[in-house]
Amino acid sequence: MAINEKSKVRVRIAPSPTGYLHIGTARTALFNWLFARKNAGTFVLRIEDTDLERSEKRFEKDIIEGLKWLGLEWDEGPIRQSDRLEIYEKYISKLLEDELAYYCFCSKEELETERQAMLTQGFAPKYSGKCRSLAAEEVKKKLKAGTGHVIRFKVPETKITFKDLIRGNIAFDTALIGDIAIAKNPRAPLYNFAVVIDDEEMKISHVIRGEDHIANTPKQILIQKALGFPHPHYAHLPLILDPDRSKMSKRYSATSIQDYRDAGYLPEALTNFIALLGWHPQGEKEVLNMAEIVQEFDLGRVQKAGAVFNVNKLDWLNSQYIRNTGNEIIAQKLQLAPTKENLKIIEITKGRMKKLTDFKELAGFFFELPNYPPALLIWKDASKKNIIGNLKSAEEILAAVSEESFIQANLEKLLMPLAEERGRGEVFWPLRAALSGSETSPGPFEIMEAVGKKETIKRIKAAIIRLGNVERQNPDAKSSPKLKF
Repeated sequence: MAINEKSKVRVRIAPSPTGYLHIGTARTALFNWLFARKNAGTFVLRIEDTDLERSEKRFEKDIIEGLKWLGLEWDEGPIRQSDRLEIYEKYISKLLEDELAYYCFCSKEELETERQAMLTQGFAPKYSGKCRSLAAEEVKKKLKAGTGHVIRFKVPETKITFKDLIRGNIAFDTALIGDIAIAKNPRAPLYNFAVVIDDEEMKISHVIRGEDHIANTPKQILIQKALGFPHPHYAHLPLILDPDRSKMSKRYSATSIQDYRDAGYLPEALTNFIALLGWHPQGEKEVLNMAEIVQEFDLGRVQKAGAVFNVNKLDWLNSQYIRNTGNEIIAQKLQLAPTKENLKIIEITKGRMKKLTDFKELAGFFFELPNYPPALLIWKDASKKNIIGNLKSAEEILAAVSEESFIQANLEKLLMPLAEERGRGEVFWPLRAALSGSETSPGPFEIMEAVGKKETIKRIKAAIIRLGNVERQNPDAKSSPKLKF
């Protein structure tokens, strides 16, 4: 019995606070959020923290902050399983009373011996059912003695078939599963049991999760049947793979969303990238804002094959978002004061940035000139004397320009006649090197407008002094790179 197709859409993301929020969980959260928004549904945040030994508040905090940073605000929650132990106890007690579950007292050593015996005989390992028929008195005696135990669900031997919204019909032979553990005790449920209760109590209509949960689905459907619950619709997302199509390595999957944030990725770029991990819109457009993704999102366009994580594509997408983000917002993210000078520097630099963290390397010279070698000022085989002369001539021209007129277009107009007379390379290369202290940088006119007249003159004077303190460049030395504007 499945949930009615016309029922209100209710989905959930249910992370365990046993680690940081990573790409896989973020992708699952995003697809659930998109499905809810596309269908005017409800997105629920559920914290599955019944593993008391491994669950930590710091991980829960990271998950919540990561989802908020990505823009995946939830409609209900966070709901914590640790606050719902009485609810689980009620349903476990019902299964025990109805003799659909039982206490199992087999030790880990016994279970491992059974497992090895089955493997040796060529069978898939499963629980033998040894404790299934224990007398009630014996069970009471063992419980009173404090014998270690779990509670197992009696798995009937049958065929389970369910329709996956991405993969079509999937069938399982439950005879291969064996009786599954559903709780350590009535107030300590295990995963497959707790999610069934939660999904029913929270009226979840669609379970959208990774394909690694496909094998859990028949177990959960059997528990649903035993308790008389309808089962939700299922959609299992493809695995995320490394570029060589192997299972995603720790290089990416173990990297938390916070790490991507610290590395200089914008949340809009990361959500755009994650959305394309296994789903594709109609047409060729890849830079999509959240509203566009919601409008296009359809589980029918989710692929079955693994989704390749391409960090180069992520970098490219991020660069597109940086270019299209307002300078004031970039300044805020870089924790820079939104002064006229800083905004101009951002405008000059952001077209070359792949990540926000590139700003320091690309724009550092605007704030502090590096200690560059004097040879950097020499254009190809030009003489030191000519370079110094060109810098002095440029300085004289610039000194006569007012602060108000010290803008890129005007500076280019004033200096171009000098460059046409003495050679563009011999004028503009040393000028740019003097202003940036780097072989690669924006053009000299952009830099001059950004740093202002006073700093421009200061840097040119320093370059002249620097050249005057060294001998003429070795003619065999490496030529300066070709000038680019």
